[in-house]
Amino acid sequence: MDDGFLIPPFRPHALLRGGHLQTLAGVYLPGKLRAYRAVAHSIVLDDGDTIFLHDDRPPGWKEADGAALLLHGLAGCHQSPYMIRAAAKLNDTGVRTFRMDHRGCGAGAGLARFPYHAGRSDDALAALNRISEMCPSAPLSLIGFSLSGNIVLKTVGEDPALVPETLKAVVAVNPPIDLSRCVRSLERWACRAYDRHFVKLLHQQVRQRQQEFPDAPVGRYLDRPRGLLAFDDQYTALVSGFESAEDYYARCSSAVWLADIRIPTLILAAQDDPLIPVAVFEGVRTSSTTRLQIAESGGHLGYVGRRGIDPDRRWMDWRIVDWVSRIV
Repeated sequence: MDDGFLIPPFRPHALLRGGHLQTLAGVYLPGKLRAYRAVAHSIVLDDGDTIFLHDDRPPGWKEADGAALLLHGLAGCHQSPYMIRAAAKLNDTGVRTFRMDHRGCGAGAGLARFPYHAGRSDDALAALNRISEMCPSAPLSLIGFSLSGNIVLKTVGEDPALVPETLKAVVAVNPPIDLSRCVRSLERWACRAYDRHFVKLLHQQVRQRQQEFPDAPVGRYLDRPRGLLAFDDQYTALVSGFESAEDYYARCSSAVWLADIRIPTLILAAQDDPLIPVAVFEGVRTSSTTRLQIAESGGHLGYVGRRGIDPDRRWMDWRIVDWVSRIV
């Protein structure tokens, strides 16, 4: 998609050069975060699990001002700093935001027998449909970070007829569009710490789920695996209806649907993302409505930049605001 819409280049903070520093800055330098003032809405899914939407409604909001659904990344929740910042900036432009907690996350802890995963487009559709019921004439935006970047791309590309007609804009930030390649890249020595960090957090969620639901499916899960690939093979895939991790990855990777997306979509990625190899975007076919923007730096959900480009240093946040404001 090349319609003259200009995206300023990302220029990293002088002290935060390189993908690892940018990624860590995104976690440990969250910035000023607003206090929680949202209204929580629960959604009971078809299989009995519950997810939550955290609704931030700007004063004087009208449906014409638009609404946005934000989905967090792996082991995150509605309180993840990037979720809070993006919602706040959108609120300041008048957009009503709904931050979603995936199954077992945030407000939904202890309310799900099954795990979330990178292919849960049905959950995203359930949330979009609920928002459409609450705001029937509001133009909607769908925004996904990291793992959820894959979910939102799958949601709008897999079966466009299922997407609400009011959905007008999509943003996917650092999406793992080829799940197998992304997970296997974490096995490299330079990325092993990320791999084990994610597995540690996911292992805690599994144990909590087993305490809350003793009859919940467990696959072949015995003890904490050493890596995400083994975790998905022993647990995520089997309890979610897939034959193996590779079957899960093949059926849920969004790359195969990018050419079918009909809604104006922005994909943000970084050449130095340590979690998502930039090579997964090389040669990928996208639709005429999709803009793939690969920054020279930014890491994974980092993008902490120099002063002067945006009102603050958060390049990623402002690109989301710009895209939503332009389309909606």
